Amino acid sequence: MNFSAGRLWQNYGQKLFLTATLPFILAAVVISIFVTLQSHKLAEREIAALETQLLEAKRKELKNYLAMARTSFVNIYGRAAPDDENAKLLVTQILSSMLYGQDGYFFVFDYDGNNLVAPRHTDLIGRNWSGLTDTSGTPITDELIRLARNGSGYHSYEWVKPSTGETARMVTYVIGLQDWRWAVGTGVFVDDVLASVAASRADVEARVRRTFVFIGGFAIAALLLVFTSGLFITLRERRLADAKLKALTQRVFDAQEEERGRVARELHDGISQILVGVRYALDLARRRTETGDTRAAQSLDKGITHLAGAIQEVRRISRDLRPGTLDDLGLGPTLKALIEDFGKRTGIETAFTTVVFRNRLDPEAKIALYRIAQEALTNIERHAGATHVTLDVRGHQGGATMRISDNGTGMQNAPDDAKSRPGLGLRNMQERIDRLNGTLRLLSSGSGTIIEASVPLSHMLPPEDDSPDTKATA
Repeated sequence: MNFSAGRLWQNYGQKLFLTATLPFILAAVVISIFVTLQSHKLAEREIAALETQLLEAKRKELKNYLAMARTSFVNIYGRAAPDDENAKLLVTQILSSMLYGQDGYFFVFDYDGNNLVAPRHTDLIGRNWSGLTDTSGTPITDELIRLARNGSGYHSYEWVKPSTGETARMVTYVIGLQDWRWAVGTGVFVDDVLASVAASRADVEARVRRTFVFIGGFAIAALLLVFTSGLFITLRERRLADAKLKALTQRVFDAQEEERGRVARELHDGISQILVGVRYALDLARRRTETGDTRAAQSLDKGITHLAGAIQEVRRISRDLRPGTLDDLGLGPTLKALIEDFGKRTGIETAFTTVVFRNRLDPEAKIALYRIAQEALTNIERHAGATHVTLDVRGHQGGATMRISDNGTGMQNAPDDAKSRPGLGLRNMQERIDRLNGTLRLLSSGSGTIIEASVPLSHMLPPEDDSPDTKATA
């Protein structure tokens, strides 16, 4: 009898253990695989976007360089005949003298493949380089000439870097002077871009490995607890896992904000490349002024135009990633600037109303409400077909509320491609507001959509003192 009871208890304990642990083990494995795959996909998308943005900045830089070079000889070229050797010599001298940075220069090939200008690779000058390829077999001269014959274009290949003597990836932009049958171009090395992308990818791989190890360690620890403590500990660990999942979500959002700040700094550094073009435009204006050349004002205007563009680009990128006014002026002025810029960019009529907060929002709530407003306006621009948008933000006895409404078609009448997406934007809004223990309401009909986000009083800072220097802001 005792033997039978022992066998029964052993079988029951094994079944209980297996029932409690097998789903957990399976869930841990699935979650680990899913998190790893999703992390890789998300990281690859972010890295690809970063690489595209950095390369696009390089391409714009090349276009600016070549535009300035063309400005320096356009009058000579415009007045010269196709066989004017003196004009051609003068233009080659101008281009040979236009060096920038440690590795920047302009090159010229005629359509027969003869090199006419290569100030940092003088061994190329005067020789025919038709059929020239790089170390991987990519055609160089023939492709540059083909692009020039078609007007202009970009080309990428491996080339020797003058400052180091080592081979690196180079992106070039070439234009054609059809009357002279010349291909004029310049290039920049993108090894810094490739290094940044490689470093980002390595960092992502390390984070994924750490996450995987963390999940594996947690699973083993939880399995031991289940083995020793039974179903009671299993239920407790499930609640703990929910708490850890929320903490993990918090870390993901924090990482996103940190990443945006880092990308903003990198793009800001990239803008300096555009400013190099401004420097050369101003330098050209100075030289023309010294020689009494009447085109000095034209070069100066071009430099000022490029400088204004660079300033605007820095401001736009920095504001989109992390607006400084959010910390300096508060949520109200920042949202006002956001919706005004939205109206100017899209042509949609906008209205903004607010009541000055006697209490101030804490930084977490400011960021969350600002990101929700950004996401909502993006959805309105892409899908709503609205002609009027209203944004209202105010504090009240229960905390603070932001309300965004439009007169668009509503979610029921959204395009098929928008319906087929999983609603990542709305999920991001909900997760942000959940972290603050707030509420998010969405009302949509054929006459428009209303999004209302509220944060509790716990996210309002104490009132500022009543001194004359103090202003209450959102």
